Amino acid sequence: MKKTALCSWHEHAGAKMIDFGGFLMPVQYTGIIAEHKAVREAAGLFDVSHMGNFYVRGARAAEFLNYLTTNDLDKVRDGQAQYNLMLYQDGGVVDDLIIYRISSDTFFLIVNASNCEKDYAWISEHIGAFEGVTLEDRTDSLSLIALQGPKSMEILDRVLPHSGVHNLHSFHFLRLPYEGSEIMVARTGYTGEAGVEICLPNEHAVSLWTALMDAGKDYGIQPIGLGARDTLRLEMGYSLYGHEIEKDINPLEARLKWVVKMNKHNFIGKQACQQVEIDPRRSVVGFSLEGRALPRQHFRVYNSDHQEIGYVCSGTISPTLQEPIGTASILYDYIEAGTPIFVEIRGTYQPGSVRRLPFVHADRP
Repeated sequence: MKKTALCSWHEHAGAKMIDFGGFLMPVQYTGIIAEHKAVREAAGLFDVSHMGNFYVRGARAAEFLNYLTTNDLDKVRDGQAQYNLMLYQDGGVVDDLIIYRISSDTFFLIVNASNCEKDYAWISEHIGAFEGVTLEDRTDSLSLIALQGPKSMEILDRVLPHSGVHNLHSFHFLRLPYEGSEIMVARTGYTGEAGVEICLPNEHAVSLWTALMDAGKDYGIQPIGLGARDTLRLEMGYSLYGHEIEKDINPLEARLKWVVKMNKHNFIGKQACQQVEIDPRRSVVGFSLEGRALPRQHFRVYNSDHQEIGYVCSGTISPTLQEPIGTASILYDYIEAGTPIFVEIRGTYQPGSVRRLPFVHADRP
């Protein structure tokens, strides 16, 4: 397994470590519920250095990436970022990613850890048609730290005073000097709360992490593992590759139509999306269950007549709401909020209903 630059810190802090995406990563420190609560009420620090980091450069880089992805990259200016999707020709999702525009000919991509090698191969396969465009994998040399929560910007101001980061709008970023190097601070995140994600060279990761933890002591900051990261994103209804989106799922049937700009001249998978747009058969919805039974991925979902209508994508007991929640891919006729459903759990039909997403309205600006 690979190790991030912060792995020793996690181990010394007593984190429970697991294999995730080929990396040895912390799943929890004090416990998922306590860590989840810290992010919702104060601040949490995440090591997400397992994510893939690519640079795409060249005079035709923007043209290439606009063809490779579904969103409209022409709307992004220097210092802005965009949530995006890469699709196969049949409309299935290669991966979801964030693209940061450094300049007109330089773009930085953050992709999912489990898809890093696959994504690099997919991008390499299509880059040859765009002369002069290059792809560089920086995953092994860069770290990614996420500071999230209502107190995050106050903590960041203590470590990076007068940086102007607190004035950034969502999905904007700054490149700042730090210890003789350069870091990128972006108003992005995966929790729904205010906060930033900071990309920096590995050799400065421990220094910045320690500085943020020290600055956050008075605010109740906690290190956060992958367990709470998942419960936080699920309360917001955010997609996770391998759950809500996958290689055989069209984004228009996964509540991601807003990321697919059909008015673009062309992009990989456009024709398949056009076909689904005419007649979508299913969609991803939120749901909650009565009682305390825990819905798990792939559990079957049924209508009130006990006819199968779909399956669970993700499920948990919401630490904020204290009830079982999840997302499910179900037939289009049943997607309205309030529709009664049943989830089969250990041979019994657990009653519940379709819910609007997000489950929790967080404090992100």
